[in-house]
Amino acid sequence: MKRLHALCGVLLATVALVSPLLHAEIPPTVLGSNPSLAPMLKDVMPAVVNISVTSKVEIQNPLLQDPFFRRFFDIPDSLPQEREAQAIGSGVIVDAVKGYVLTNNHVVEQADSIRVRLADDRVLDAKLMGTDPDSDLAVLQVSPDRLKALPIADSDKLQVGDFVIAVGNPFGIGSTVTSGIVSALGRTGLGTKYENFIQTDASINPGNSGGPLVNLKGELVGINSQIVSRTGTSAGIGFAIPSNQVRFVLTQLVEHGAVQRGRIGVGGQDVTPELAKAFKLPAARGAVITQVVPGSPADKAGLKAEDILLEANGKELQDFSQLRNLVGLMHVNDRIELKVLRDGKPRTVTVTIGKETEQAASGTQLHPQLAGAVFVPVDESNAPERGDNEARGILVQRVQPYSPAARLGLRANDIILAVNRQRVNTMADFEKRAGAKNGDLLLLIKRGDNAFFVTVN
Repeated sequence: MKRLHALCGVLLATVALVSPLLHAEIPPTVLGSNPSLAPMLKDVMPAVVNISVTSKVEIQNPLLQDPFFRRFFDIPDSLPQEREAQAIGSGVIVDAVKGYVLTNNHVVEQADSIRVRLADDRVLDAKLMGTDPDSDLAVLQVSPDRLKALPIADSDKLQVGDFVIAVGNPFGIGSTVTSGIVSALGRTGLGTKYENFIQTDASINPGNSGGPLVNLKGELVGINSQIVSRTGTSAGIGFAIPSNQVRFVLTQLVEHGAVQRGRIGVGGQDVTPELAKAFKLPAARGAVITQVVPGSPADKAGLKAEDILLEANGKELQDFSQLRNLVGLMHVNDRIELKVLRDGKPRTVTVTIGKETEQAASGTQLHPQLAGAVFVPVDESNAPERGDNEARGILVQRVQPYSPAARLGLRANDIILAVNRQRVNTMADFEKRAGAKNGDLLLLIKRGDNAFFVTVN
């Protein structure tokens, strides 16, 4: 009798596990006499590609950097200090007619040459159409000859628990398929500016970057991008960029070669339990505006510092990054309706999305010693990652290796607070005070929680 009860328990457990599958939206071929994902994958695999990248990296030999050592041993200054490096990754064809291939920015950044290996073993040279480091996406183009593309699904329809498949080229061993579920949605805090990651337990390993995450219909729902692991290999915590964000970036890169995001011109931070208590809020959710850029769309719409942002276009805001992502995926002249609390009273403010009116400035245009750096104003698109209480200053967006700016010690994500002991909050301020005609410069720089001065001669 005990064996009978045990057998019944196993049977009921099996039915409980299988029941969700029977009600899930799964192609009929999966539920046939021999359940398998193979029929669906036959259409997916031809669209997945392996990407190989060749680039040059600096030879890290401190002795060769020492002028005394080079003179003593008569080592010529022209001695090559670079070597060729290769990297691998994955990608997915999303337009068979035009030959567009999506992958991660970190797979192809600083690449000198890019080659794509198709599922039929053809190897094609790839042209880099554009990259977007802020979302870690890039678009390549190959010859549109006998290509197969994946359809792009609506990632907003994904739910936690949906079955997904990750395809890629882990460790360079060749095309590999792993399966899992959507573990979570809307993950942030992983190091890119625009984050709304899909979390999955489908195995993602080095080399999978840029490969597709697909649903059981064989549609693209995400681009595999990152993992969290103590070993560097899959620990069942992988992240993919949602297909709706991918679609937006793809269109922008193809049309403009760069992403033109909307902005409203505010700085802010998450509402913590401490801030909720200070502002007498019932719960620690939403975001508080810390700065409104003068003349910005937010300023024109009437938003003010210390406004508490609760909703955007009818969606509850959990944190400031959610607002940043929403605005970043909107077009110029779109409208966003914000529900805010001001002095404890609710109100609705409608803001017309604007464009980045202050263009990035190249250090080459300013001072010879700043050459190789690109500077942008601090606003809602970049201040939150550093946890600043005030969105102000000039952000060092990127620094070219071995450039004068790099030798000066500037790093990406540094914030320049002042030039020659005068605050700089706008690009106009910075360009006026950091020009070569001003001679020597004294920069006050904030890096993380530290601030220090740098002299520019």
